[in-house]
Amino acid sequence: MEDITKDLTKDLEKATGFKLDSLADLLITQGLHLLGAITIFFIGRFIAKHLTKLLKKGLSKANIDKTLVSFFANLAYFTMLAFVVIAAMAQLGVQTTSFAAAIAAAGLAVGLALQGSLSNFAAGVLIIIFRPFHAGDYVQVSGVEGEVDEISIFTTTLISIDNKKIIVPNSQVTNGNIINYSAKATRRVDMVFGADYEDDPREVKALLEKIVKADVRVLKKPEPIIVVGELGASSVNYNVRPWVKTADYLQVKWAITEQVKIEFDKAGFSIPYPQTDLRIRNVVQYSAPAKKKKK
Repeated sequence: MEDITKDLTKDLEKATGFKLDSLADLLITQGLHLLGAITIFFIGRFIAKHLTKLLKKGLSKANIDKTLVSFFANLAYFTMLAFVVIAAMAQLGVQTTSFAAAIAAAGLAVGLALQGSLSNFAAGVLIIIFRPFHAGDYVQVSGVEGEVDEISIFTTTLISIDNKKIIVPNSQVTNGNIINYSAKATRRVDMVFGADYEDDPREVKALLEKIVKADVRVLKKPEPIIVVGELGASSVNYNVRPWVKTADYLQVKWAITEQVKIEFDKAGFSIPYPQTDLRIRNVVQYSAPAKKKKK
C-alpha cells in the first residue's frame, strides 16, 4: 500500500511540476491571504457603514439640507469602500499602485468632462450651506427675478411674477450679484411725483402726506419721507418714501400712485408731462421795388 501511494505521489509531482509539500504550502498561504482579504472587506464595509451613519447624524444636527446630507453621506461611504477594496486586493498580492493610478486617471477624465456640472455642483453646495436665500423668497439673480421655488444641487428654480418657470444654473447664481427682496421684514417704497411750478410746494407736500398716512399698510415707524427732491426741467419733483411690510410693497406702491392722480385732480394740481408747443407766424414776403425805366 505504501508503495502504491509513493508511486501516485511521484506521478502527480511529474504532472504538475510541484512537489506536494510546496503545493500544500502554497494552498495554505493563498488560503490565508484570501481569508484575510475577505475579512478586511467585510470589516471595512461594516466600519464604513457605521461611520456614514454617524456622518448623517452630525450633518442633520447641523441643520444641513437633506439633499446635501444624503449626497455627502453616499460620497463618503463609496470613498471609504474604495479604500477597503484596495486594501483587500493588496492582501491578495495584487499590485494596487497601478490600480490606484488608473482610478485617478479615470477620475481626472470624468472631472474634465463634467467641468461645468461640477462647477454648478460646487455652487449649489455653497448656496445650500450659506443660504443667501430660501424657498419662497423673491430674488434677483443672473439678470432675472422671481420667487424661489426650488434649490437643488445643480440649479435654482424661480417663478416669475407672470408665472414663468426660470431655471438658473447655480454657477451663474453665485458668480453674480444676488438681490434678496424678502430678506428683511420691511421695505421702503421709493416714489417720485411731479407737480407744476405754479403749485405751492407746502400744499403739495401736505396733500402727499395725507395720501400716504391714509393707507393703513404704511408703517408709522420709520416715518415716511416727503421732500422736494429736484427742480426739474418742467416740474418740481417730490420724493415720497414710506415704509411698509415687504409683502405689501407692490400693492402700496400701486395704490398710492393711483390715489395721487385722483387727489391732484381734485385739488387742481397739475402733473406736467413732456409736450411741444408749435407756433406758426405769418411771414410777409418781401418784394424788391420795380426799377424805373430810363428815358
